[in-house]
Amino acid sequence: MDSSKGMRQIKTTTKDGPRFREDHQPLSPMARLFHEPGSNVYVITIMGCKTKINIDVVKYNTVHSLNWHPRFSSLQVFDKETGSIRWVPTNVNFDDHVIVPKIDPNIKFPDKFVDDYISNLSKSPIDNSKPLWDFHILDIKTAEDEGTGIFRFHHSLGDGLSLMTLFLSNTRQSSDINALPTLPVSKNSGYIKFTSFWSPLQVFWNSIVAVMMFIFTMLFLKDTETPLKGSVGVENRPRRFVRKTVSLADVKVVKDAMNVTLNDVALGVTQAGLSTYLNRRYGEIRDVDRTDRHDKTNFIPKNIRLRATFFFNLRATTRIDTLIETMKTGNMGQWGNQIGYVLLPFAIGLKSNPLDYVKEAKAVIDRKKSSLEPLYTYFVVYLVLKLFGIKAVGKLNHNVFFNTTLWFSNVPGPEQEITFYGHDLTYIAPSCYGQPNALMIHILTYMDKMMFVISADEETIPDPHRLCDDLEESLNLIKTTALLRENMKNK
Repeated sequence: MDSSKGMRQIKTTTKDGPRFREDHQPLSPMARLFHEPGSNVYVITIMGCKTKINIDVVKYNTVHSLNWHPRFSSLQVFDKETGSIRWVPTNVNFDDHVIVPKIDPNIKFPDKFVDDYISNLSKSPIDNSKPLWDFHILDIKTAEDEGTGIFRFHHSLGDGLSLMTLFLSNTRQSSDINALPTLPVSKNSGYIKFTSFWSPLQVFWNSIVAVMMFIFTMLFLKDTETPLKGSVGVENRPRRFVRKTVSLADVKVVKDAMNVTLNDVALGVTQAGLSTYLNRRYGEIRDVDRTDRHDKTNFIPKNIRLRATFFFNLRATTRIDTLIETMKTGNMGQWGNQIGYVLLPFAIGLKSNPLDYVKEAKAVIDRKKSSLEPLYTYFVVYLVLKLFGIKAVGKLNHNVFFNTTLWFSNVPGPEQEITFYGHDLTYIAPSCYGQPNALMIHILTYMDKMMFVISADEETIPDPHRLCDDLEESLNLIKTTALLRENMKNK
């Protein structure tokens, strides 16, 4: 559905001040892209609270923290004359945005209620007669939390880093309420490192191959039809959001034992988990009785092509304090959708040595690091935009996303426990819906934990909790194998 067609002229009130510097400015091409058919994407961030939510405190502070931000206090209005969508400042009625449903405190299955509530949000868009965001407060105790909050934003407001930065700007370290949380900083400051005379040639070759694969995917190259591949119209179906938390220390054990990065391990575990899940689904399709003797039987067809669209931040900095100060000046240069993406192939199949999943993941990531693929894909999108217009770009993106199997994102979260207006958080779980594929896996670190957050189309993936279990079991198997190898070396 083209969301811009439902937009209408709305009377608005403007004010002076830096927060309205985008007054009547058109949406950027990347923001406008998220109103095209097949790309009408929403970002959600789920947070679990350790203590009962003080609704008045949270609502009051949320109102004041977002009111200064131009995109959260502006409508997106379709201009019939130019065919563009413009930011039009408005007075925000925050009662329309901060939603506190009445919930029976004695409800029998509170965890199921919360899961169903979040899933139901994916069934309907936000009314475009108001700024495209809302915040839902579920004042009910679950197995893990005393209360749950759900932020929902239209992707045209900004990319994941922008929205996560805005969210984290409203938090503080639990141990120091005057200090902003910090994100892990990579020791490698550059995206590409030239380590030899041949490195520039390698980068050039890898980039050319990547761009050709991108163009082929845009035109005709599709992933294999597997039980994870969504069908036509998948972007319009509701999603189920599930998560699985694992120990970051376990991930670091594998990292140190294999001398790889956390990203390598995370991708290797994902590759292993997807292989295990698909093997079981293919066994069920063959109507095989799943007894112990079948656990290691390989039912996966050979030569499966399964790829993820892997998103990269293109900003020079990811420091929270820097981005916040920039935004407070009214300069939106660091805000928005500044993302490129690469096509990440997964080697699907059962391995006799679980460490091979990580080794293969590292080889793929190293090849992607030795290329300019994120910048080139970003450039191709803009080139098509200039030559053929926004509709062509929308079709391009839809083809790429639909012809691959999943979206994949792996970002670092706060290193410290954080508090949201006096409410310590047990977890933060970001995800998306509205994308033209059946699966998104988002990996986020928080304190000493790593979380896999899955957004799944239940028509395609009816058992996303089993996929979460497969990811956890894959990490345990890889860690156990890595420790055994280390013990044998030390003997």
